[in-house]
Amino acid sequence: MPGAEIGVFGGSGFYSLVEGLREHHVPTPYGPASAAVACGEVAGRAVAFLPRHGPGHELPAHAINYRANLWAFRELGVTRVLGPAAAGSLQPDVRPGDVVICDQVVDRTSGRPSTFYDGPVAVHVSWADPYCAELRPLAAEAVGATGMTVHGEGTCVVIEGPRFSTRAESDWYTRNGWHVINMTQYPEAYLARELEMCYVNLSLITDYDAGVHDDPSSTPVTMEEVFRVFSANVDRLRDAVLGLVERIPRERDCRCGRALDGTPLRPGS
Repeated sequence: MPGAEIGVFGGSGFYSLVEGLREHHVPTPYGPASAAVACGEVAGRAVAFLPRHGPGHELPAHAINYRANLWAFRELGVTRVLGPAAAGSLQPDVRPGDVVICDQVVDRTSGRPSTFYDGPVAVHVSWADPYCAELRPLAAEAVGATGMTVHGEGTCVVIEGPRFSTRAESDWYTRNGWHVINMTQYPEAYLARELEMCYVNLSLITDYDAGVHDDPSSTPVTMEEVFRVFSANVDRLRDAVLGLVERIPRERDCRCGRALDGTPLRPGS
């Protein structure tokens, strides 16, 4: 099995320019990952790519085996995870085509396996700051270098899916001051923290959510529109991800790698 230090949740659109990729099926205690992991080299760094929705986008968000995906990265030695994803906007000034580097998460999912620690020992991991403080400014810099409009912070509300929000739900999220809406950030980002991996999100805005505009006759988001905007921007998002890989320092200077300090797995640290 090859080694990798950086993991990217992205499909063929993200690694199409990377030469010498080889795919590997990585077994995990949690069943199969969404797809084979493609491993290669970017800017002298060993990088693993995994399409979270499967090779043909056949897995809806609620059916993704998040634990298997993160564990597969862990088996390869990944310590930094980059999570580009499509997202809807909840605020008028966050526009389609923009990218938000989120700093907070609100979980509105239900029933998803969301921890590696099911017992017999209780392990509680702090997640007050869900995203890596070292990677977030580097991600914003990499996005800005592509010419895309970048928002350096924002709160992502994660819904169960696969349905989109009602106007009332969307209006509630907007009034709470949250910025983007997505279906995959939880438990993906939290599971990375449990494995002491750094995690950063790059939310590509594909639409305005249903309650952002007061006009009840405004056209609600559709799957077709999401894919259209994502496809129109995927090349620049890919360039941003590859640019972020180049900017990541070799040594970590953040708290993500010490997430288990003070737990029964590492007491007294």
